[in-house]
Parts: sequence; structure tokens; C-alpha cells
Amino acid sequence: MLNLRYIHIFYIFVLYLSEMTTFTSTLPDNILQLLHETAKKLAVPKNKLIEKALTIYLDQLNKAEYIKSYKEMADDRDVQMIAEEGMAEYLTQLNSED
Repeated sequence: MLNLRYIHIFYIFVLYLSEMTTFTSTLPDNILQLLHETAKKLAVPKNKLIEKALTIYLDQLNKAEYIKSYKEMADDRDVQMIAEEGMAEYLTQLNSED
């Protein structure tokens, strides 16, 4: 009789594999050497190391874009006026609740 635990693990494994796409690229030899050494040192597959590094890098780019948009809004007088009007209304609401 099949154990349900093994069926569940197999299903997760197949689901995980089905969400992967093969990607081929070229990298400079020194980067490939660093990748090989780091993957060996950390005892992780190279593709997992690339996946993690790329995920972190893309997340940092996203955060930098977010920060840039906030800085641009800080210099926008219209946005400042809207924020100040909203804060005044919020303070009025707080005072009326007391």
C-alpha cells in the first residue's frame, strides 16, 4: 500500500519541477570560477546559488526604485499639499474622538 506521505512529497516535487524553465547564458570565466568555488564552499548547487543571488539583486533593484519614487514625491509640491491636507483632516478626527 502506498504511503500518503510519499505521494504528497512526490506531488510537491513534481509541482516544483514543473515551475522551472531552462535558461542558458554566458558569463565571464572569473565569475564562473567564483560561482563554482562559492557553491562548493556552501555545499549548494550552482543553480540554487544563482537563483538566490538573482532574487536578492532583483529585490534590491525593486526597493531602490521604490525609494527613488518616494524621493521624487518628496520634491513634488502637489503631493506635499495633499499629504498636509490629509494630516490636518486626520488630526481633526483624532481631536473629535477625545
